[in-house]
Amino acid sequence: MRGVSFEIPNEYGKQLFDILKEVDVSRWEWQIGDGEAYIIENDTLGKDLFGTITHLTGKELMKLISINEYYLIFADLKAYMNVETELKIESYEDFLNSDCQFVLLIVDSSYVTIYSKSKSTIQSLYNQAVAAKYKEIEYITDDNDERTTLIAF
Repeated sequence: MRGVSFEIPNEYGKQLFDILKEVDVSRWEWQIGDGEAYIIENDTLGKDLFGTITHLTGKELMKLISINEYYLIFADLKAYMNVETELKIESYEDFLNSDCQFVLLIVDSSYVTIYSKSKSTIQSLYNQAVAAKYKEIEYITDDNDERTTLIAF
């Protein structure tokens, strides 16, 4: 098992928080890759959720994604045990051979792909997606993984 994929509603909300709330994100340092997500201000798209931020602690990430509603278009988040060991993760093989522990990609506001080195984390995220009534939920395996890169866009 490599990870899990599912579709979330294409709407304003706190989707990153909803997805990550059952994961112990505080144990990792987070790399914020290229993405597009906007804080909702007066019922419209406001400032960029991450702005120029490229790295956050797990606690900082959870605080940021839990305060305001936002609209996700693309997201590329990668978690490392130690940010100093951060490498460019472009493929599943790069992921396996690195200190990167967790990859969260969101494409076109709805399509979520998560890779984790922890099988229990993958199972927990799968169960959480079922409970949240997300659509097209499936485990990502060696046999069905169609993704060629681990980059959102």
